[in-house]
Amino acid sequence: MESHIRRVRESDVDTVVKLVHDLAEYEKAPHECHLTPQQLRAALFGENPALYGHVAEVDGTIAGFTLWFLNFSTWRGVHGIYLEDLYVRPEMRGSGIGKALLATLARECVDRGYARLEWWVLNWNPAVEFYKSLGAEAMDEWTVYRLTDDKLAALAAEG
Repeated sequence: MESHIRRVRESDVDTVVKLVHDLAEYEKAPHECHLTPQQLRAALFGENPALYGHVAEVDGTIAGFTLWFLNFSTWRGVHGIYLEDLYVRPEMRGSGIGKALLATLARECVDRGYARLEWWVLNWNPAVEFYKSLGAEAMDEWTVYRLTDDKLAALAAEG
């Protein structure tokens, strides 16, 4: 089985949205995923897209995807890639698709002079060992903070 990695196309949007919802279910949070095809289409293909993606195809079927955007390191003085989502269909895991998708993003970084490829992983996710096998390092000394919904609105009202 050989996969082909390519940039996401507008015709892929419905499939990628379905896979995002599959990812949310895998991460035990399907109730938190509200992504629609219209939202993803606008983010990827709107007037000023700030989201990018790749898909892995096997025999003409999308077997996995990445969605990512640029971040910026003030310490390095250059951009990096933040990987928002990486997902491979369960029946295709262990076939090299995840590694091929990550290698494609690493190539994007190297070719563009970006300093970092970063992502978050749930501690219980078995993929942690896979990521470590690639040389990825856990940033354990950092804690993620997030404002959403009412708390985000309350702080915004103060601004």
